[in-house]
Formats: sequence, structure tokens, C-alpha cells
Amino acid sequence: MRYMTATGAVAEEERAASTASGEIHLPAEVDWEMLDKWRFFVLGAGLFSGVSAALYPAVVLKTRIQVAHPPPPCLRAVASILRHEGPRGFYRGFATSLAGTVPARALYMGALEATKSAVGTATLRFGVPEPAATAAASAAAGLSAAIAAQFVWTPIDVVSQRLMVQGSASTAKYRGGVDAFRKILYSDGLRGLYRGFGMSILTYAPSNAVWWASYYLSQRLIWSGIGYHIIEGGSELRPGCGAVVTVQGLSAAVAGGASAVVTMPLDTIKTRMQVLDGEGERMTIGRTMRSLLREGGWGACYRGLGPRWASMSLSATTMITTYEFLKRLSAKESP
Repeated sequence: MRYMTATGAVAEEERAASTASGEIHLPAEVDWEMLDKWRFFVLGAGLFSGVSAALYPAVVLKTRIQVAHPPPPCLRAVASILRHEGPRGFYRGFATSLAGTVPARALYMGALEATKSAVGTATLRFGVPEPAATAAASAAAGLSAAIAAQFVWTPIDVVSQRLMVQGSASTAKYRGGVDAFRKILYSDGLRGLYRGFGMSILTYAPSNAVWWASYYLSQRLIWSGIGYHIIEGGSELRPGCGAVVTVQGLSAAVAGGASAVVTMPLDTIKTRMQVLDGEGERMTIGRTMRSLLREGGWGACYRGLGPRWASMSLSATTMITTYEFLKRLSAKESP
């Protein structure tokens, strides 16, 4: 509640100063201390599971293109999956991925909100302006959330991605998630389940930090642009939930698409490390990178960019609108 009190005071001052000139009055943000945690995590598990189910086919397509040699065009890959495996082919490994969604999302959301609240409070106490404090808090929150979630997501990724590519690039055959987990653990030990963990941190931690900071800044720029035209007309606007959600979704799509392009080479290396066997040798970052460059130069690092860009943009839009909706559903009732 302390962070909201501090930011709320700043927001009240801004609102008071802007009322005379005609500005946009946005709904107050729901902060960590304002949430009913039990409702937040239970509802979040259900909502995000549904979103994951809708976006999973794009992840399967992206993964298959990344590990294929030579990589097929996107539409040809879709046609091949449908022809040989049917629609179920787009949901290989989904049960395993879904099983990891609940604990991973719980860790992610808990770390995100707790860090944002703590860092926001600390930066405001040091006299940092509210916009900079919020951007810094968002970046730090995204960084800590990504690191926390990877302790669950990495083994889930290793197992689910092996199942995704069965019948394409992988020679190992698994009867399901449990069978894959058991065989990987037996052959490679615990390290096999955490293959690519360091690369996952290098991929997702900075990506999340940039994403959350960009998301906040994109929102601010969009609202500032709208506010300029409103002030020119001398009027005042109090946007409803629909307008707020639209701006949030647009900001998320911009941040997600940019993040996909920037982190694509890292994601390709991570995926190949987690999925492909090293032919008796350990799959390292250097070895994987050299293999990619031999196969197709720097362009090989961007295999599957189309599906990943579309997936991340759509995922970012749906995830953030779902997330903001979830926070409002989980807000504690006023006494």
C-alpha cells in the first residue's frame, strides 16, 4: 500500500494541476497490496491456461522451423503438420506445458508485483520523478519475474519442446510428458532437464525488463498524444475501461513485437540446445551458434521469426489485457 500511497500522491498533484488545462484522467492502478492474493493466483491460473491454449499452435510451428534443416516456409510447415498429424499435431506437449503454467505463472506474477511495489517505493523515496520511478520499477519487476519463472519453465520447455518436434527433427520417441521426463532424467540427469537454463535467463530476463519498461513508456506516449489533441480542443476526457484496455493492448503489441525481433537469435540458440542431441557431445552456446552459422549464416538465427513475432505480439496483447483484467477482478473489496 505504501507504493500506491506515494504514487497516488504524485498522481493527485498531477490531476489537480491538469484539470484546469483539460487532460486525461485514467483509472487508478491496482497495486500488489490491494490484491486478494488467493483470488489473484486461482483466477490467474485459469485465465492464463486459456490464453496459453489459444497461442500454443504458433509456438509449435516456431519450434519446428527453428530445429528443421533446411527450414521449410511457414505455410508449408503448417500444411505438413495438418497432412501428417492433423490438428492434434499443433498441441504436442501441451499437457506438459499446461502442467507447468500454474506454478510458473504464480512465481512470475508474485515476483512481478512484489518487485514493482518494492522498487517503486524505494525510487520515489530517493526523489526520483514518478515516470522514471515507474519505468525503473517495471524493468526491475520484469527482470526478477523472468528469473523466478525460469526455475519452472526451463524443465517444462525441455520436455514439451521434445514432444513438439517428435516426428520432425528429433530421433527420440516419447509416449508423453512423464515418459520424456523419465528418459531425459535417466540419460542426462537433472542437468538434462535444465539444458539451456543459462541461455533462457540471457534470453528472457533482459527481454522482460525491456518489455515492461517499453510497455509503460508506450502507454505514456499514446496517452500523451491523445492528451495533446484534447488539450488543443480545450476539453477533458475520462476514458472508460474499453479505451484503457485498447491502449494497453496496443502498447503490449508494440513491446512484444520489438522484443521478439531483438531476442530472436538467443531464442533460436536456446531452443536448439534444449531439443537437439549433440551426437555424443555436450550442446554448448558456442557449438550451437557455429552449427547455425554453418547451416545458413546469420539468417539461420532468425528462423521462425514470423510465427514468433506474431505469437509474441498476440501473446503480449492477450496476456496484458488478461492480466490487467485479472488484477481488477482480484482487487480487495473496500471496507
